[in-house]
Amino acid sequence: MATGKSTVGAELVRLGCHLLKADELGHKLLEKGGPCYEPVVAAFGRAILDQNENIERRRLGMVVFNETGALDRLNSIIHPAVFAYEENWLKGVEDYDTRAIAIVEAAILIETGNDKNFDKLIVTWCPEELMVSRAVARSGFSPDEARRRIAKQMPIEEKKQYADYLIDTSGTMESTLEQTRAVYAALRSVSL
Repeated sequence: MATGKSTVGAELVRLGCHLLKADELGHKLLEKGGPCYEPVVAAFGRAILDQNENIERRRLGMVVFNETGALDRLNSIIHPAVFAYEENWLKGVEDYDTRAIAIVEAAILIETGNDKNFDKLIVTWCPEELMVSRAVARSGFSPDEARRRIAKQMPIEEKKQYADYLIDTSGTMESTLEQTRAVYAALRSVSL
């Protein structure tokens, strides 16, 4: 959360990669008529709905990040649908171009065990206090809420140990983009 994944993803797309944002996909799956809508409403109740019967993600977030076991319950509903979509999407990219570089941007790829389904893992990182300040600025969370959400994820130092490539996003934008271009060059050399 708030480590610069989207910035790195956007640069990789600019360089020619295909990108699927798992968080956006998860949001789409929660839309009314989506495959996860009814199971999530059944699991968490109608209090998570807005006046138009749409799942209000902030309300859902308040439940899943504050009730013991609620995040696991939500993930057990959403993750199978996300993984199935990712698998189909990756196959589609490969069918379209066998030399393509396909990237899945996901905050909790390692925590779900889904990292094993990928050839390489890029981990974006920055110090936790920078993650907190970015989350507060971007999402309007209080610092305590941002820390609570970050604490639900694997610690960044542990996550870094899984990486094939690390991108430190705590410096300037140009530094982040330079590192991203270096990772792209390495991936391109592997995919040739």
